[in-house]
Amino acid sequence: MKRLLILVFALFMGSTAIAVDSATEAAMAADPVAEKRLQGLSEELRCLVCQNQTIADSNAELAQDLRREIRSMIKDGKSDSQIIDFMVVRYGDFVLYRPPVKGITLLLWGGPVALLIFGLLALRSYLKRRALRVAEQDRPLTADETRRADALLKEIDQ
Repeated sequence: MKRLLILVFALFMGSTAIAVDSATEAAMAADPVAEKRLQGLSEELRCLVCQNQTIADSNAELAQDLRREIRSMIKDGKSDSQIIDFMVVRYGDFVLYRPPVKGITLLLWGGPVALLIFGLLALRSYLKRRALRVAEQDRPLTADETRRADALLKEIDQ
């Protein structure tokens, strides 16, 4: 019986929270300026679950929670930079869809270029070694090698 009461209470509280969130979302949707700010901020922040989508594009629960959090901060009168700073403090630079260039993210920005340069150098080295092998195989026979080849051919003919 006690468990049943706890379950009913939890369901009631959950539905109340959903109703409050829905009311907040409806009020924000009525304000086109706030909704545009939300959309702009949502496109700058990465979904931490999907990792290749912004929170504007993601349907993950965490993305929905982050959008609700942004809505409430906009409602509280916080600026865009304050909201982004809050998200960065809470989740790190990874939450930014375009992280800033600094020491810790240097590999993220320079990694693709470094891999491209490394790949080109490896390809050049491989092609150079291959050209040397082909040139070595195509060289004419020495006099000694020619004599040995002729002797082997005479043995086969006999």
